Amino acid sequence: MKNKEPLILVIVIAFALLTYWLVEPFAHSQMHKHVEGKNFAYADLPALTKVGNAANGKELTMGAAGCTGCHSIIKEGAPAGMDPVTAAQSYGVNPPDLGEAGVLYDAKFLAELIKNPAHALKVEHKFDAAKGQMHPMVAFYGAGGDIDQEVADMVAYLQSIAVKKDELTPKMAYENACGRCHEMRYEKWTQIGTKPSFKFEKDLLAFDIQVLEYQNALTAYMGKLPPDLSMYIRSRSEHFLSTFIENPQAHLAGTAMPRVGITADTAHKVIEHMANSGDTKRDERASIGTNVMWYILVFAIFAFLWKRSVWRDLH
Repeated sequence: MKNKEPLILVIVIAFALLTYWLVEPFAHSQMHKHVEGKNFAYADLPALTKVGNAANGKELTMGAAGCTGCHSIIKEGAPAGMDPVTAAQSYGVNPPDLGEAGVLYDAKFLAELIKNPAHALKVEHKFDAAKGQMHPMVAFYGAGGDIDQEVADMVAYLQSIAVKKDELTPKMAYENACGRCHEMRYEKWTQIGTKPSFKFEKDLLAFDIQVLEYQNALTAYMGKLPPDLSMYIRSRSEHFLSTFIENPQAHLAGTAMPRVGITADTAHKVIEHMANSGDTKRDERASIGTNVMWYILVFAIFAFLWKRSVWRDLH
């Protein structure tokens, strides 16, 4: 009987390729739609039309605008009024420290966030003022002067106290922009900060209880607990992560995740930190890979020279 296995193999391969050709385009175009990034330009937000005065902005931030009633600015000597767990139970999530806000976030986004938080964050579907669904962050309605000038002043102040762009590390970018909602267990990061090493188990349990209480409040606020991002870089492309951070609604309409409002540079650093967490040996592997390629090249040269030497007298 003639061997039909090669024919069967050809038929299987043909059907597999046909199935792939029919399904793959549909999967990419429909099941995983492509979202084009806008380079974090936030074109839907109005541009700042005033030149900010940082000194006046400090007075507003610390006083009339009431920012420090909820937000800490540790580097300016303004601690948080509540611990993270109590803050999450009050607002749904712990309000961020504003020390690095001026470098983390786009200036237009900051200005709109001060005036209209739900619109800036793209969560108006969740917080509709007309229905009495107010965003936990209270909007700033002005301190008696030109509100656009006052907002520009506050943005200028936040920019003046922040670190320089090249001083913002990937770890700082992640913890400030994402770390109050997303933990990273492989980095020992929780929503309330880095998990310390404890001498006594009772202290470890007390810390874990705080994390759970925070997560319970966050889950009630968001609808579900935001995922751990330790290995997220392995399951999503950098393009997906970048565009999702830029505008979550473009990927998942109706999601409770707010638009974060960070700059393109900050987003790059956030993704870099995720890459460092998801692949802790990537730099070492890249270095070893380069050395291996050099070894192969040198070995190939010597092998060629040896071959020529051995076969020289036989040709």
